[in-house]
Amino acid sequence: MIPLKDNIPTYRFPLFNYFFIFLNSLIFIYELFLPFPKLKELFLKTGFIPYDFFHSPLTNLPNLITSIFLHGGWVHFLGNMLYLYIFGDNVEDILGHFSYLIFYISAGIFSSLIQATFSFSSKIPMIGASGAIAGILGIYFVFFPFAKVLTLVPFFFFWQIIGIPAFFFLGFWFLIQIWSGIFSLGSSLTNIAFFAHIGGFLYGIFIGTLIRKKKIKKYLKFLSF
Repeated sequence: MIPLKDNIPTYRFPLFNYFFIFLNSLIFIYELFLPFPKLKELFLKTGFIPYDFFHSPLTNLPNLITSIFLHGGWVHFLGNMLYLYIFGDNVEDILGHFSYLIFYISAGIFSSLIQATFSFSSKIPMIGASGAIAGILGIYFVFFPFAKVLTLVPFFFFWQIIGIPAFFFLGFWFLIQIWSGIFSLGSSLTNIAFFAHIGGFLYGIFIGTLIRKKKIKKYLKFLSF
């Protein structure tokens, strides 16, 4: 299923969401012009490698951030930017600009650490914004469960565009990550960090739930006057 747009309007300009899309795009274009040996060197130097982190945490701390802005190919990059564009603006609307910036980075860091606990001996660089974007999906799931996501859905040999409730679209996405994550354990057939997606989504749900409760308390306090 490919999301195309949602039906939730925004009330403030999504400054940092566009900034993240721009920065990711700029870095990806830079990657495209690198010869393969240089690209591999870039991933090794700035990607997050679980084995290196657990053996030298302080030295590898910066890689928890730099790795979030790298991508391994067109499908990886375009998929992440599509999800960020569709869901990120509404989450920035909820959090505010600066809080959105902090959340995006923290979700990326948290999701990488979760993945690292399941692949602590891996020497393969982890790259991509997927974990941070999974965090955004988690907050979106909490605040907009009944939003309609216009989605391109395959039906055998045909494609149809239908509106799917966000709780179903994101819930289905999350179940796929869990299923794939379980089957990826002990397997060398995939390089996808499914547990980063799972960790990021749960982190977003946790933060989103805390924020929602706080907003409800403020509203009830306001009504009491």
